[in-house]
Amino acid sequence: MLNLSPQQFASWEQPIDMLYACHSKVKSFCRQLQILPDYIEQNGCNQAVQNDVKQILNYFNQSAPLHHDDEEKDFFPALIKQLPETQQAVDTLEEQHHDLHHNWDLLSLQLNELLLGQRKNVDRELIARFVAGYDQHIAIEEPLFELGRMHLAQDELDAMGKIMAERRKT
Repeated sequence: MLNLSPQQFASWEQPIDMLYACHSKVKSFCRQLQILPDYIEQNGCNQAVQNDVKQILNYFNQSAPLHHDDEEKDFFPALIKQLPETQQAVDTLEEQHHDLHHNWDLLSLQLNELLLGQRKNVDRELIARFVAGYDQHIAIEEPLFELGRMHLAQDELDAMGKIMAERRKT
């Protein structure tokens, strides 16, 4: 399973670009998850599958929770302060974070069992639910990123980027 999609490059100096870059990674890993069951049926759990599954596990176990923290602790509060009318969308997104984490807990269990040779494939319906959850989530969230780009001051974005970068050092 090769990932031939172009990678976005962003830095913490542009935190909204980093939020988009995280979404790009999520979309890429979700595409990999969607093809995983068919690929395994045809090729078995070979080294390519194991490598991809390890990358997916690493991303959703480490990077995705940090991304959600970036949003909930930094981006959303700043956006709501400038645009209080975004509160309802933010509330929806934060609820979705809980659902996304729950579905990930179930899916990661199966992915780990796959790596350990304790199962032969991953539940397609669980993958579909996980991917659909992110599709719905991103559709609500990215317009808020654009609002942030338009309404948040550059000094606020600079401070936010530093906090987000620091979060990854601990």
